[in-house]
Amino acid sequence: MLRAEVPVLGFAAYSGTGKTTLLKQLLPLLREQGLRVGMIKHTHHDFDIDTPGKDSYELRKAGASEMLIASGKRWALMVDTDGEGDPVLQDMLNRLDQGSLDLVLVEGFKHEAFPKIELHRATVGKPLIFPEDPDVIAVACDGELSQPTDLPQLDINDIPSIAAFVLNDFLKSDQ
Repeated sequence: MLRAEVPVLGFAAYSGTGKTTLLKQLLPLLREQGLRVGMIKHTHHDFDIDTPGKDSYELRKAGASEMLIASGKRWALMVDTDGEGDPVLQDMLNRLDQGSLDLVLVEGFKHEAFPKIELHRATVGKPLIFPEDPDVIAVACDGELSQPTDLPQLDINDIPSIAAFVLNDFLKSDQ
């Protein structure tokens, strides 16, 4: 299991299920409840948050293996790694300032051992994750599941009920 100063909850699903869409609606509801939420997102693609032509991009491309850009309102650290494989969630979690957070939400990293809500849409045509993953604590779906489960079932389209589960079930049980 992960070592963290604050509760960590994942949202695991196959591509096309709507993880990011759900999280974009869930985050404001959790923030309205006074929670300071950190976010870690896994991507399988080569990505860049810098814009070609901007100073930070040009300096990183010129050879800086770490590039920190900062303003009075935000800062970002870009780190180029030599790694070929997927990132390790614990390593990413260790980079967050957990002392300023109440909760960390994770999108992806579905194969790592930590509590997760599975998101499932039958129309995506992918198998359920919970039968093979003992760390799934609930399933948010848009209909009947093809396999029975004792796990809590949430409506994937009812974001307030998912927020209530996070607040009233997950966070309270983590204390």
